[in-house]
Amino acid sequence: MQAATYTGNGAITLSEAEPQAPGAGQVQIAVVYTGICGTDLHVLHGAMDARVTFPAVLGHEMSGVIAALGDGVTDWAVGDHVTVMPLDWCGDCPACRAGNQHICQNLNFIGIDSPGSLQASWTVPADTLVRLPADLRLDYAALVEPSAVAVHDVRRSGLVPGEKVVVIGGGPIGVLIATTARHFGGEVVVIELDATRRAAIADLGFTVLDPIAVDQVEWVTEWTAGAGADVVFEVSGAASAVLGATALAKVRGRLVVVAIHPTPRPIDLQRLFWRELTIIGARVYERVDFETAVELVAAGVIPASLLITRIEPLDRTAAAFAALGAGDALKILIDCQAAPTAPDDLSALTSTPAGASK
Repeated sequence: MQAATYTGNGAITLSEAEPQAPGAGQVQIAVVYTGICGTDLHVLHGAMDARVTFPAVLGHEMSGVIAALGDGVTDWAVGDHVTVMPLDWCGDCPACRAGNQHICQNLNFIGIDSPGSLQASWTVPADTLVRLPADLRLDYAALVEPSAVAVHDVRRSGLVPGEKVVVIGGGPIGVLIATTARHFGGEVVVIELDATRRAAIADLGFTVLDPIAVDQVEWVTEWTAGAGADVVFEVSGAASAVLGATALAKVRGRLVVVAIHPTPRPIDLQRLFWRELTIIGARVYERVDFETAVELVAAGVIPASLLITRIEPLDRTAAAFAALGAGDALKILIDCQAAPTAPDDLSALTSTPAGASK
């Protein structure tokens, strides 16, 4: 069995691994598709080296088919189509005891803190499984996990139908948040620098602003009749976006921080104070978010065909990381069951970000 592993210093390599037989309470999944996301890129760039165990099998956005059951697993059958909510909490810390298991203080995020789904066979606890409709395309189903992120973000925002929403950043998660917020009644505008992404988002019926060409504060002020947006989602990860986000929100508006900011960012506390703004953190998801995400993907609410730029075989994982890092794709899926690429067509099997050494 092959697996794509992160070995440090920006390198992704292909390795052979033995499939792990499921133990008690576990299931073995034949992974069909795994999506690469921004968190995976953060890992590749070394931002989470303190958490991973080398060599690390990444991947947590996935879909697959149950291949084997461990002892005591009774609610599932071989052949069931599934995805995984990759959170393994301790159940004993203050956060868990308060009912916030999804942000457990000792959380094992499967795919970062323990082996993930960039491999042909993956063994996980049965209680992490989420059932998929049998007729849902498995490539589309690989978008359930990032869609659950968006559902959680929108739910955390307290969005009320009719409210005006600004999404800063039109990458995959930004598009999913915009789509989800619109589905639940928000009036949405997206701010995005990249012209190709702006065109794609506009094709989905959203108003999209180029922050270079348009004074976004002036535009939002006019759009909201002088009030400001009810909800602002910061999804870009840029320091300038954090600093400017408070200027877009109305009195007692909400700013939801979605992007990963690995270093502290400056923020306009005067504006925060003056308008009595609320800042909300939104991390991962809960079971209800996953179940809602399955419904949205199955119903066609999620624009899967737009988001999935292409599908690559497992032995082109490094090339896929490189393309995403260069901004050449929205979402690339890895087909973990595909036959190996012909040698003449195979790109380099390592991907090294700028400034790193092999």
